[in-house]
Amino acid sequence: FVVTFPLLSILNPKHQYTMKTAAVVIAMAGSAAAFTSAPAARSSTTLSESKADLQAMAGKLNPLVKYWDPLDLTSSAFWGKSEEATIGWLRQSEIKHGRVAMAAFVGHCVQSNFHFPWAMTLDGTPFPSTDLSPPEQWDALPFSSKAQIIGFVGFLELYSELTPGEGSDIGQTHYTKGGQPGKFPSFDGVPHSVPFNLFDPFNLSKNKTAEQKEKGLLVEINNGRLAMLGIFGFVSAETIPGSVPALAGIVKSYAGEVMAPFSADFVL
Repeated sequence: FVVTFPLLSILNPKHQYTMKTAAVVIAMAGSAAAFTSAPAARSSTTLSESKADLQAMAGKLNPLVKYWDPLDLTSSAFWGKSEEATIGWLRQSEIKHGRVAMAAFVGHCVQSNFHFPWAMTLDGTPFPSTDLSPPEQWDALPFSSKAQIIGFVGFLELYSELTPGEGSDIGQTHYTKGGQPGKFPSFDGVPHSVPFNLFDPFNLSKNKTAEQKEKGLLVEINNGRLAMLGIFGFVSAETIPGSVPALAGIVKSYAGEVMAPFSADFVL
């Protein structure tokens, strides 16, 4: 079952939750990392997957739907690459979007009810009130805060794409070239000391068996798919009143533009 959603569609919600739910996101990162193998030394072993591998995995993910790729994305040969490279890109895309959606969904719930009690800025400005909807809370952030959040996420995105060059152990084999989809590289290549890795920061997967890791990855993928639907439900209910009857009277309405993260800062 291949699911790919444009990153931009959930980018804004994720950012708006990141600042106020850092602890939650870090915890989720550790949980997600536990579903896959711990960082290891660079190896020439490849993990390329074929359509047959996806079909086998789809049956484990959803025995009723099984493999479903109506757009035949796995055979699209993105950018002229092989089927294995295309599948690697699709797998990475789904895992990443699922993780972002899980963080966004949890963040949406948390920041709708709680916010940090201390000042947000050096001049004493508090964090946006829970009287505002999550998108309104994002709009209420100073531009510098938004730039810091997006800049940090951009760094993580760039760092995750690093691959080892000749004579270097920084990065890992790219997911389109036989690398493991969803695995974030360690921070060993950062010039200064970093106490925790984003990928399995507490080494929770160190003693897990291969079967436990495989089961955990399946759970993560299914949770990610559900979270993608969940965060879209929240955003739809906020921007289109009545579009999600189950959320009527639960979420606050939003009159702004969720796809324009800087609309409150600039007018084009």
